[in-house]
Amino acid sequence: MSEKSEQNRLSVFKTYKLYVGGKFPRSESGRVYEVTDSKGKWLANAPLSSRKDARDAVVAARKAFGGWSGATAYNRGQILYRVAEMLEGRKGQFVHEVADAEGLSKNKAAAVVEAAIDRWVWYAGWTDKIAQVVGGANPVAGPYFNLSTPEPTGVVTVVAPQESSFLGLVSVIAPVIATGNTAVVIASEKAPLPALSLGEVLATSDLPGGVVNILSGKASEMGPHLAAHLDVNAIDLTGADADLARELEIAAADNLKRVLRPRTEDFAGAPGTDRMTAFLETKTVWHPTGSLGASGSSY
Repeated sequence: MSEKSEQNRLSVFKTYKLYVGGKFPRSESGRVYEVTDSKGKWLANAPLSSRKDARDAVVAARKAFGGWSGATAYNRGQILYRVAEMLEGRKGQFVHEVADAEGLSKNKAAAVVEAAIDRWVWYAGWTDKIAQVVGGANPVAGPYFNLSTPEPTGVVTVVAPQESSFLGLVSVIAPVIATGNTAVVIASEKAPLPALSLGEVLATSDLPGGVVNILSGKASEMGPHLAAHLDVNAIDLTGADADLARELEIAAADNLKRVLRPRTEDFAGAPGTDRMTAFLETKTVWHPTGSLGASGSSY
């Protein structure tokens, strides 16, 4: 191709879409909104999700929950590691999007993206270990086994961080799905493009459709409906401001959802296990000991 033809070439602008049920729909409302960089330059039009889009995402998450929660913890770890592999292969794209979204230099954006990939790997390693940390055999005064094991809460709505468009996003999604939950994610309103691109990575990894569903738009519009939705079991309010967080917490209390309240966080720091345990329930089983035979020995 000659230099002249390269100068005359029109760039192909990317059409960003939602990620729901393993597919890439536009918002059913047909609405979009402009996404700009830190200096106000137009980057793309993102779908402005509606209440119907949020309901569809919950349906997809509920449908996927049985298979995902029933998979072995080791298999979930393999799949999360595969996501990290796919992110590594598309690192350049995410560096560009994060730099635009957060006003970072290329080097600083690269450090953020690498930290996000490492975060996926970290949670991938925890999938088959968290049960040993928070579960176990309990001492009892009687001829019984008493075993406590963690189980996923269910469908979790996640209001993603507004400022940390990628590292923060990964930090709130990965622990939810690592423990067997499924997620409906409301991406950062002002910087949704890294989240929507993450959907493309998830679709081409081994993650079953519906395990993660990504919506872009206004948390103030979708949040109240998701907080009140009877088929959503928990909600993470990390990206909600004080007024919205209070509104969503009140709506969630009506149907006894688990709520993770917003707090000041440094997503670059060590993540710990608290985000995994926030969306786990503990099942305790009692079982009588028995005799193994005529010798009278027991187990």
